Amino acid sequence: MASKEIEATNPETTYTSVEEVEVRGHIIDSLILPKVLDCITTAGGMFEIKHITIGQNRTDPSAALIEVQAADDQTLQNILAQVVDHGAVPTASRDCQLVTADIAGAFSEGFYSTTNQRTEIRLNDTWQPVARQEMDCGITVDSSTSQARCIAMSDVEIGMPIVVGHQGTRVFPLERVEQDHAFAFMNSSVSTEKPKGVVIRQIAQQLFENRTGSGKTLLVGGPAIVHTGSGGLIGELIRDGYIHKLFTGNALATHDIEQALYGTSLGVDVHQGSLTDAGHEHHLRAINQIRRAGTISEAVDQGLLQSGIMYECVKNDVEFQLAGSIRDDGPLPDVVTDALENQRRMRAGIADVTFCLMIATTLHSIAVGNLLPAWVNVVCVDINPSTVIKLSDRGSFQTVGLVTDVEPFLRSLLSELRRLEET
Repeated sequence: MASKEIEATNPETTYTSVEEVEVRGHIIDSLILPKVLDCITTAGGMFEIKHITIGQNRTDPSAALIEVQAADDQTLQNILAQVVDHGAVPTASRDCQLVTADIAGAFSEGFYSTTNQRTEIRLNDTWQPVARQEMDCGITVDSSTSQARCIAMSDVEIGMPIVVGHQGTRVFPLERVEQDHAFAFMNSSVSTEKPKGVVIRQIAQQLFENRTGSGKTLLVGGPAIVHTGSGGLIGELIRDGYIHKLFTGNALATHDIEQALYGTSLGVDVHQGSLTDAGHEHHLRAINQIRRAGTISEAVDQGLLQSGIMYECVKNDVEFQLAGSIRDDGPLPDVVTDALENQRRMRAGIADVTFCLMIATTLHSIAVGNLLPAWVNVVCVDINPSTVIKLSDRGSFQTVGLVTDVEPFLRSLLSELRRLEET
């Protein structure tokens, strides 16, 4: 493996604060090294690459030893806080700093803010993984087991040890070589012109592998699934074992039940595409009938609800979580209206998810995307490309977007799945 040394100096500035960091892995083809160097200079620092080793083959890792230089210690700490998120680790071995939380529902000052990428902390001279990886959280350590995990701000309790600063922390950015999954051919996150048939075949393959293996598929869906007459297609996916969990809101469940009871969605006949008499009342009457029955599951047991997405979830033991919003009518009795409780339930629900399919919902997709670690494959299908862009902007960079209407996508997806079943 070849190696060479590169030096970069600025004779016009005096840099009194210095720290060496090291980056390893596929730092060239994954653009990790350029990102680290850009962070240093953008934050007002300078760098000297003391040593760099570049892998010659695609599978060969590379490594670089970088001296980070800054005019003062505060600038240096700001730089280190940025580059550590790209996998740069200070060579000086120091344990992470822990400060006890003094207020419930708030982190200690200077807390370490997590990303959705694989993270470790150094504790008692040993690097250990951080469990329940999630962006925009803190890290706490169990005092009895010394195990580290991400924790949401709202779940902090007085006395919890909280990691502060970036000392003794390291991140493992998702490298291109690790992204050799079904969607690796997608170089851009939003696909408006690429052949949709190829993408759909890859999605079908992922769903098929999850059904036959140990993987779990999560569907995050919006009410447009029902409005476009696609509810039966989703029901077919659930019935055939391709969907293991459903995260949605009051709207999808309400209009799905409205369709099952009245044949309409928002008062529009889903088969004729025409408004029905008093159709604007149907969703409220549907909600009222379920509330009188007790729950969605009880409505199925009583024979009131005999078809639809929610019916298939109940009959096929598919876990569903309905999150409420301030604009909900009713809502349905299964809807959880406490936002923090919804977050907790969704965190627990995604623990074993390996693939997430988001269809026709912006806010719910972003909410779930914020909870998923970077190594969970995500596909977002929406007629509006801005949904996928918003997901990427908020850190869910692993999301692959397919810009298309819901109904033809689901019909093509089922066709590909049937083909796989026959082979």
